[in-house]
Amino acid sequence: MRKFGFKSILAASLAFTMALTGCSGSTSSTADSNSAGNTDSNGEKLNIGIIQFGSHPSLDNCYEGIMNGLEASSYADRINVDTQNGAFDSATCDSIASTMAAKEYDMIFAIATPAALSAYAAAKDSDIPVIFCAVSDPVAAGLTENFDAGLEYCNGTSDVLELDKQVELIKTLQPDVKKIGVLYTTTEANSLSQLATLKEVCSGQGIEVVDQGVSGAADIPQAAADLASKVDCINNFTDNNVVNNLSVLLEKANAAGVPVYGSEIEQVKNGCIASVSIDYIALGEKTAEMGISVLDGKKCSEMPVGKISQGTPVVNTEVLAAFGITLPESLSDAEQVVTNTEAE
Repeated sequence: MRKFGFKSILAASLAFTMALTGCSGSTSSTADSNSAGNTDSNGEKLNIGIIQFGSHPSLDNCYEGIMNGLEASSYADRINVDTQNGAFDSATCDSIASTMAAKEYDMIFAIATPAALSAYAAAKDSDIPVIFCAVSDPVAAGLTENFDAGLEYCNGTSDVLELDKQVELIKTLQPDVKKIGVLYTTTEANSLSQLATLKEVCSGQGIEVVDQGVSGAADIPQAAADLASKVDCINNFTDNNVVNNLSVLLEKANAAGVPVYGSEIEQVKNGCIASVSIDYIALGEKTAEMGISVLDGKKCSEMPVGKISQGTPVVNTEVLAAFGITLPESLSDAEQVVTNTEAE
């Protein structure tokens, strides 16, 4: 493993989240050669790449958490950071990752499964550690063999959903629910895994899971309308394609009088009715913590896949009112939010 040194000074706004093509639109933070910070005995600096699959609130929060963790670490004045956005295109992520590997970056953080797969494929024949963030099922994705340990140069955090608690939440708000709809991308391994888990959770509870697969964003309007006509509600996963087009799903579901349940607080703020919410900033911070441990000399294969504490119930009071649902006493402690009008 190389020795490390780095500095991270990025703008508070996520400038890299603009629409990007190819490998353009990176944001870099370069170590100041006059800095009084610590340096390695040989003066070598640490070059870290961050690949974010695309920009939506969940992934942006992951990025924010990673940067929080890096900036709070003992390495904070000894880093060069190259942040790249894949604009929800796997081929772009492949190109970005190949460039980072060719430049022999000392570590690559990858946010979301497609970015992680690109980073791992590009770096697996080198000694560049890949630290993934927000990969719901890293085993199914081939990024590790089990949740107990990472691979030699690959590990990170999972945003696995507590679908049993999510179904309890749905039943609390809609006691007569019989059919839960799911819109998912057929090529996203995480969604396939989550769908299987949801069906298992609902089995024996008298609830049918009605799933509708899509291959891309263009399929979502019609698929969402068809799905909404068949179900009592729709449950959203962490499917990047669907989350990035959440406004379309909400439009079709609202027109059919069907509430949509999110997977985290930003989706609830953007119009979903409720969620057992994942804290993606905390997940990003946990990811950075794992990366720092690797910089300190710990092996990826010596750590379990990272997770954060249990999700928190969040409800959108405006959406509850729109559907004529009164907040039950059992959810009185849930975090209450209203719709973010900027997202509409």
